[in-house]
Amino acid sequence: MVLHAPAPASESPLREEEIPLGGLPSDAVRIRVLACGVCRTDLHIVTGALPPRHPWLVPGHQIVGEVVDGPDRSRVGKRVGVSWVGGVDGTCAYCRAGSENLCDRIVFTGYDKNGGYAEYADVRSDFALDLPPELGTLEAAPLLCAGIIGFRALRIAGVARGERVGLFGFGASAHLAAQVLRHWECEIFVSTRGASHRALAESFGASWVGDATEKPPEALDRAITFAPSGDVVVAALGSLRKGGVVAINAIHLDRMPQFDYDSLLWGERQICSVTNMTREDARDFLALAAEIPIVAKVTTFPLAEANQALRAVANDAIDGAAVLLP
Repeated sequence: MVLHAPAPASESPLREEEIPLGGLPSDAVRIRVLACGVCRTDLHIVTGALPPRHPWLVPGHQIVGEVVDGPDRSRVGKRVGVSWVGGVDGTCAYCRAGSENLCDRIVFTGYDKNGGYAEYADVRSDFALDLPPELGTLEAAPLLCAGIIGFRALRIAGVARGERVGLFGFGASAHLAAQVLRHWECEIFVSTRGASHRALAESFGASWVGDATEKPPEALDRAITFAPSGDVVVAALGSLRKGGVVAINAIHLDRMPQFDYDSLLWGERQICSVTNMTREDARDFLALAAEIPIVAKVTTFPLAEANQALRAVANDAIDGAAVLLP
């Protein structure tokens, strides 16, 4: 499913095409795509909120696949996962410091290079993640971005076992983060729009559920915002205790409104952005997901219905995650 020109999801901007596989780079593995999750970042790419970098593109960066070719023949036939970060230079100051997510020459799957809305994908072999056998193929797909980036958001916010944590927005990423929080014995407060999302939050163990910018009844130690809205960030900030942290889990915000410093940020409250993820985040989260085990709520679409899946994500028409099946 190929994007030639960004357009609203309602206009079905992806076209089904056949593309020759071509030669395999020496540092890559070729995988047969078994499933590919549909991420809100895909929506930003398809609609042009993230500007195009190529004349045409195959989106998709939550890929579960089977290795069919590559330099290490022992991996052929093995399941691997591919996420948003598809390559880094490994030599810059950020990479050397263990912050490869901030690499200035970072490469993104399904944005800088073709992704998983396809039957096959070529990916850098050291960014093809081995998947624990306990994770099913269908359920693993949304873990590979929504899950990993949500896990990193918990880390960036500094969540400790037993704390009060607010989740602002409750979709593909938040319903996975909630399961980690339950495992860590945290008390979960959810503010989200939509009756079905609020019901989903209750089913995943939230102690309290309110509307999108509604203030929880108790001051929060940490808050994670999943909605791409500056108003939600301000609402989360207003829900914190002194010394609390808001982590913004969004690659794009509609705007950042003005807010009152004295009442909202004073008291050593903090706002942090969550930028990409590292392979260490991915390995740690996938191991934890298999241990808990994390259960992803998914709605499947045939690959040819990728436009319909994107519209469903754009309209918040599904609970949990959308997954494409070739």
